[in-house]
Amino acid sequence: MKKITIAILAVALVINAGCKKFIDVNDNPNNPTDVQESLILAPVELAISHSLYGGYAAVLSLHYTQAVALNQTLPNDGTYFLVNGQMDGEWSNLYTTCLNNLKNLNEKAEKNGNYNYTAIAKILTAFSLGTGTDLWGDIPYSQALGGASAFTPAYDKQEDIYKNIQSLLDNGIVDIAKNSVKLPGSDDYFYGGDMEKWKKLAYTLKARYYIHLSKAPGYTATAQADLALAALAKGMSSNDDDLKFMYSGAAGNENPWYLTFSPGSTLVLSSYIVDSLKARNDPRLTVLVSAAASPDPAFGAYHGRQIGTQDIGSLESYSIPGSLYSDAGAFNYVVNYSEALAIKAEAILIKSGYAAAEPVYQDLIKSHMEKTGISAAKISTYLTARGTLSATNALQRIIEEKVTADFLSVENFTDWRRTAFPVLHPVPNALLPNIPRRLLYPQVEKIANPQSLQGAILTDRVWWDK
Repeated sequence: MKKITIAILAVALVINAGCKKFIDVNDNPNNPTDVQESLILAPVELAISHSLYGGYAAVLSLHYTQAVALNQTLPNDGTYFLVNGQMDGEWSNLYTTCLNNLKNLNEKAEKNGNYNYTAIAKILTAFSLGTGTDLWGDIPYSQALGGASAFTPAYDKQEDIYKNIQSLLDNGIVDIAKNSVKLPGSDDYFYGGDMEKWKKLAYTLKARYYIHLSKAPGYTATAQADLALAALAKGMSSNDDDLKFMYSGAAGNENPWYLTFSPGSTLVLSSYIVDSLKARNDPRLTVLVSAAASPDPAFGAYHGRQIGTQDIGSLESYSIPGSLYSDAGAFNYVVNYSEALAIKAEAILIKSGYAAAEPVYQDLIKSHMEKTGISAAKISTYLTARGTLSATNALQRIIEEKVTADFLSVENFTDWRRTAFPVLHPVPNALLPNIPRRLLYPQVEKIANPQSLQGAILTDRVWWDK
């Protein structure tokens, strides 16, 4: 996969070189100064799945939401050890590998009148920006991707980033409506050029970023719920609409979670997430969680490591994610329909109360259980055991089920910060008194483009986190 990432960066460098052809006869056909849209789209989609959604920053968010644990001595990621330099690669993934290539794709496609490609570029730019700003808060954008200020760009306020996200999604939808003749095909790893699904994704992302601001300064939960519901009316409508990346499983083309939890890795699932599924008698336990290779008789086959413990246990006694998510050839579910239902349930709860949200909450559970192969009888049993929503438990239940449906998703970190669910507490032997609420700005950025806000610490809140 490193070879593919290097290829993406090479494309970006070639496109950005901007060199004039002083002597045409010296053009090297093996080092082109231009590439067609399909050669940009395919690798940037891979980068979004592999490095942005499944990279180290995403894994850190799983530590902070207590989904994973390291079988290592302390301190480590799970006990909130982090230095700025550890973010250098993640910042490069966001800007150099994703946003810069998406900008090039958009400009190339606009020049050629290939508006389906511009639509995809805008939608994926919105997703990438959303991922970045939710992790870091204020980030560069308006001056970051070209021009005289590209190397020392000013940081845009997070509120402005969110406005740009919505504008990008709106413009992407407009571009789809232009019905451009040229459609992506096999170069579109996500949807194979199905522009109706891209449009549904755009509306679903609009709803996601509307509901994120339900407690942001100057915004109201009711207004954001209205906007989210209006967007969802045109959003994802079934599990077939999931934004997912398929990996062949061959060497060099493995699912990122397979690599993250591969033999030799000291990362396993946490006791918190495994025990939560056990406590609810959730039939998805055996799908989401693999049985330990050598179970400890005291804990059974499904056993996660307690975060923050000093001892080093046997890796074979801990569980890792199940094959649906972590096989070498498994799909990587980047955005899924169940999330759309969770957003809808939350928005209806805000607008109309828990009774009105109940059927959508049940559909959320059903949609994910059906995708994971749970039988109708077990779904019914689980729904009965979970009970109905009430004034006191509704938001907690909705977010708990959303977390399960968004298994291994960075989105769970955002939902915990804005709702306080699921209920989490600082882990034992933590280096900080509170759970982190953001990532540190990278060291390379602090050196090359110093800004006062780069002194933010892990427990500082981003703008919308109120």
